Amino acid sequence: MDNFHLLEYAAWGLSAALGLYMLIDMLITNHRYSEDLLTSSKEGEIEEALVIDPTHQGGHQ
Repeated sequence: MDNFHLLEYAAWGLSAALGLYMLIDMLITNHRYSEDLLTSSKEGEIEEALVIDPTHQGGHQ
């Protein structure tokens, strides 16, 4: 077995370990937090008042 095959097996092993870690983390997160909390988001809300620097309005003078 040459070095390339050893690196290939190491990469597959690392990939499997990372996938297993992600699966376990997903299950733990789903167990600890409610579905309402996990799906709640403030993303997309736009502030009504925009703060614009008055020195940069209207281009160069």
